[in-house]
Amino acid sequence: MSTLLTRAMPLPGYGSDSAGLVCAFRFAPGTHAEAVGAQEIQQSLASENDHSFFWLHFNLANNAARRSMQQHLTLPEVFYQTMDDGSRTTRIEYADDWLIAVLNDALFDLDVGIPDVSTLWLCVGHRLLVSARRKPLRSVDRLRHAVRRGESFASPVALLVHLLRDQADVLVGILRVATTRIDGIEDSLLAERLDDRRGNVGSLRRALVRLSRLFAPEPAALFRLLNRPPAWLADDDVQELRQSTEEFAAALADTASLLERTKLLQEEIAVRVNEQNNRSLFLLTIFTVLALPINIIAGLFGMNVGGIPLAQDTNGFWIVVGLVMTLTAVGTWLVLRRRRR
Repeated sequence: MSTLLTRAMPLPGYGSDSAGLVCAFRFAPGTHAEAVGAQEIQQSLASENDHSFFWLHFNLANNAARRSMQQHLTLPEVFYQTMDDGSRTTRIEYADDWLIAVLNDALFDLDVGIPDVSTLWLCVGHRLLVSARRKPLRSVDRLRHAVRRGESFASPVALLVHLLRDQADVLVGILRVATTRIDGIEDSLLAERLDDRRGNVGSLRRALVRLSRLFAPEPAALFRLLNRPPAWLADDDVQELRQSTEEFAAALADTASLLERTKLLQEEIAVRVNEQNNRSLFLLTIFTVLALPINIIAGLFGMNVGGIPLAQDTNGFWIVVGLVMTLTAVGTWLVLRRRRR
């Protein structure tokens, strides 16, 4: 770890140093967190009497970040395998006496309907939390600001709980905006002022389904963790982790309810559109039926052949007009009678 950090952290913005490190903090009992350097981390982790713990945050967009972690930190191999895994579903697992977590953060644009999701990988131990990301995350920003403001954290798991709650807050914010949009569409539908919004509702539904898949934690892994936590995990940390999981479960339940509303709204809009299409088709059919006698008679009397009836009759035109009107009236009566039935 001697070359992992060469100067005080955190760095401004989202940059990282030559080792790919964005920030590093030391948390000691009874004091506020402080930015630290490599020598302090090395001495503290080597001392058994030191009860402080550390948070290291890496930028994986820097190719040196992974190499630095592998060379200077003793992390389980499953952590690197998780980063290489294509699955980004939110989960927390227990492996090799470490907690391996995958969290997601989302930037959601309702006008576009495509969620921009960033993933954060975490490795949590008794005295160390290592986080890594490829793109900036708002949840990590909020955690850094909380640390700088002097918010106290008793353990690395407390930092993880904070990130879990931030992730739940992100999902709740997305649901709040999406619910407002769905409410507006429903009001327009009830007031018979709805345009064809199937595309908008469908895009919103697809985005919510994707977010639900990414944010929904794997229940089996969480169940095993909460019922058989690591020995170094304090009871308070287990309770906080359970509460954050319950809060997240409530947010996911709201997501499922909103998805059901979106599905029903999409089906209702489709029914309304089909009714409008059927009405338009019916009107077109009526006009076609009403124009049929005129077209037939005009076609017959327009033939340039001999023997056309009423050709020499002075009242022939009015006789044909009366015939056309009679046939049109009969056709109209038949169409309206069929419609009433």
